[in-house]
Amino acid sequence: MRSAGRGPGGRGRAAQASGVFMVVGVLRLRLGVFEARSLKDKRRVTKSLKDRLGARHNVSIAEVDDLDHCQAATLGLAMVANETRFVESALARIVDEVRANPHASLLEYKIEML
Repeated sequence: MRSAGRGPGGRGRAAQASGVFMVVGVLRLRLGVFEARSLKDKRRVTKSLKDRLGARHNVSIAEVDDLDHCQAATLGLAMVANETRFVESALARIVDEVRANPHASLLEYKIEML
Protein backbone atom coordinates (compact mmCIF):
# COMPACT_ATOMS: atom_id res chain seq x y z
CA MET A 1 0.00 0.00 0.00
CA ARG A 2 1.38 3.42 -0.95
CA SER A 3 1.17 6.45 1.29
CA ALA A 4 -1.47 9.02 0.45
CA GLY A 5 -0.14 11.81 -1.75
CA ARG A 6 2.81 9.80 -3.03
CA GLY A 7 3.41 9.10 -6.67
CA PRO A 8 6.06 7.16 -8.57
CA GLY A 9 9.56 7.66 -7.23
CA GLY A 10 8.33 8.71 -3.76
CA ARG A 11 7.61 12.31 -4.74
CA GLY A 12 4.60 14.07 -3.31
CA ARG A 13 1.88 15.29 -5.65
CA ALA A 14 2.84 18.91 -5.00
CA ALA A 15 6.34 18.26 -6.32
CA GLN A 16 4.87 16.85 -9.54
CA ALA A 17 2.47 19.73 -10.24
CA SER A 18 3.69 22.13 -12.89
CA GLY A 19 5.10 25.42 -11.67
CA VAL A 20 5.76 24.27 -8.09
CA PHE A 21 9.20 25.29 -6.93
CA MET A 22 10.78 24.88 -3.48
CA VAL A 23 13.85 26.72 -2.26
CA VAL A 24 15.72 25.80 0.92
CA GLY A 25 18.07 28.47 2.21
CA VAL A 26 20.72 27.59 4.78
CA LEU A 27 22.62 30.16 6.81
CA ARG A 28 25.62 29.30 8.97
CA LEU A 29 26.65 31.95 11.50
CA ARG A 30 29.93 31.86 13.45
CA LEU A 31 29.68 34.11 16.50
CA GLY A 32 32.06 35.38 19.15
CA VAL A 33 30.52 35.72 22.61
CA PHE A 34 33.49 37.48 24.13
CA GLU A 35 31.78 38.59 27.35
CA ALA A 36 30.92 34.99 28.29
CA ARG A 37 33.00 33.50 31.08
CA SER A 38 31.17 30.18 31.19
CA LEU A 39 29.01 27.95 29.02
CA LYS A 40 26.02 29.21 31.01
CA ASP A 41 26.82 32.81 29.96
CA LYS A 42 27.11 31.73 26.32
CA ARG A 43 23.88 29.73 26.52
CA ARG A 44 22.02 32.81 27.79
CA VAL A 45 23.19 34.88 24.80
CA THR A 46 22.63 32.18 22.17
CA LYS A 47 19.20 31.17 23.51
CA SER A 48 18.03 34.78 23.47
CA LEU A 49 19.30 35.24 19.91
CA LYS A 50 17.81 31.94 18.68
CA ASP A 51 14.43 32.70 20.23
CA ARG A 52 14.32 36.21 18.75
CA LEU A 53 15.42 35.17 15.25
CA GLY A 54 13.10 32.18 15.19
CA ALA A 55 10.08 34.27 16.19
CA ARG A 56 10.78 37.26 13.91
CA HIS A 57 11.84 35.43 10.78
CA ASN A 58 10.07 32.05 10.90
CA VAL A 59 13.27 30.01 10.52
CA SER A 60 14.49 26.77 12.06
CA ILE A 61 17.60 27.40 14.12
CA ALA A 62 20.03 25.34 16.18
CA GLU A 63 23.50 25.57 17.66
CA VAL A 64 25.54 23.23 15.44
CA ASP A 65 29.19 23.64 16.49
CA ASP A 66 31.45 25.06 19.21
CA LEU A 67 29.21 23.49 21.84
CA ASP A 68 31.97 23.22 24.44
CA HIS A 69 33.65 26.57 23.76
CA CYS A 70 32.34 29.31 26.04
CA GLN A 71 33.25 32.26 23.79
CA ALA A 72 32.26 30.89 20.38
CA ALA A 73 29.00 29.66 18.89
CA THR A 74 28.02 28.37 15.47
CA LEU A 75 24.34 28.57 14.58
CA GLY A 76 22.63 26.90 11.65
CA LEU A 77 19.41 28.35 10.23
CA ALA A 78 17.11 27.00 7.54
CA MET A 79 14.22 28.59 5.65
CA VAL A 80 11.91 27.11 3.03
CA ALA A 81 9.95 29.17 0.50
CA ASN A 82 9.00 29.16 -3.17
CA GLU A 83 11.15 32.11 -4.32
CA THR A 84 14.93 32.29 -4.20
CA ARG A 85 14.89 36.09 -4.02
CA PHE A 86 12.66 36.02 -0.92
CA VAL A 87 14.89 33.52 0.91
CA GLU A 88 18.08 35.42 0.02
CA SER A 89 16.55 38.68 1.22
CA ALA A 90 15.26 37.17 4.47
CA LEU A 91 18.61 35.53 5.28
CA ALA A 92 20.44 38.81 4.52
CA ARG A 93 18.11 40.61 6.98
CA ILE A 94 18.98 38.00 9.61
CA VAL A 95 22.70 38.59 9.05
CA ASP A 96 22.14 42.35 9.49
CA GLU A 97 20.18 41.76 12.69
CA VAL A 98 22.92 39.51 14.10
CA ARG A 99 25.55 42.14 13.23
CA ALA A 100 23.62 44.66 15.33
CA ASN A 101 23.45 42.38 18.38
CA PRO A 102 25.51 43.94 21.19
CA HIS A 103 26.13 40.62 23.00
CA ALA A 104 27.57 38.55 20.13
CA SER A 105 30.01 39.46 17.37
CA LEU A 106 29.46 38.06 13.90
CA LEU A 107 32.79 36.50 12.89
CA GLU A 108 31.70 34.91 9.60
CA TYR A 109 28.65 33.64 7.78
CA LYS A 110 27.75 31.57 4.76
CA ILE A 111 24.47 31.46 2.82
CA GLU A 112 23.63 28.47 0.62
CA MET A 113 20.59 27.74 -1.54
CA LEU A 114 19.59 24.11 -1.94
